[in-house]
Amino acid sequence: MGDGPGTSEYGMSITRVFDAPRGRVWREWTEPAAFADWFGGPESEVPISSVSMDVRAGGKWRATMFASPGRREIQWKGEYREVVEPERLVFTVSDQPGEDSYELVSVVLTELGDGRTEMRFEQRGSLPPETYERAREGWASFFDRIAERLAAA
Repeated sequence: MGDGPGTSEYGMSITRVFDAPRGRVWREWTEPAAFADWFGGPESEVPISSVSMDVRAGGKWRATMFASPGRREIQWKGEYREVVEPERLVFTVSDQPGEDSYELVSVVLTELGDGRTEMRFEQRGSLPPETYERAREGWASFFDRIAERLAAA
């Protein structure tokens, strides 16, 4: 299953190590102010007022992104499927109006010791491979922003 490192016909994965304890990385994914700051990377704006997160299995989340170029508005939304604080978060992601089209994201955080945390990120769904390549680049830039935030903390 897969035709290259970390990619497959059905998704992609990224593994990153952050210089921060696991609980701190967990909060980047589950606190609206933190999420609004890094989601979208340096190129896009996510107003904190647009972010809502009910972080529990069956809870919903949403965020509005103004993406460059041109501040194109994207309405992101999804539902939490699994919440095991501070180690595992599984949720759906969609920018489509309907309920049936979504990607499944999982974030697994592993304490490495020395205040470091490994994050394994996976996105699975039904997008074409080149879309996953673009998504991977996008997420990688978002995760650079998380690393900056954690370093500044």
